[in-house]
Amino acid sequence: PEGQVRVHVYGRPTDMRKSFDGLYALTCQELGQNVLSGNLFTFINRRATQIKVLYFDRTGLCVDG
Repeated sequence: PEGQVRVHVYGRPTDMRKSFDGLYALTCQELGQNVLSGNLFTFINRRATQIKVLYFDRTGLCVDG
């Protein structure tokens, strides 16, 4: 429904050196999702001590974490 944000979790450990372009590629190719949807895409490192969130904020792609 409109106004709701979904949170997608990438199920494999992710190299935290990846920037928005690498995370964008994982989102499109591995998750089969459109980053421009307004949803949040989360990535966790191997030890589960770090998290990154990729999202689109109407001005461009953003990465927090």
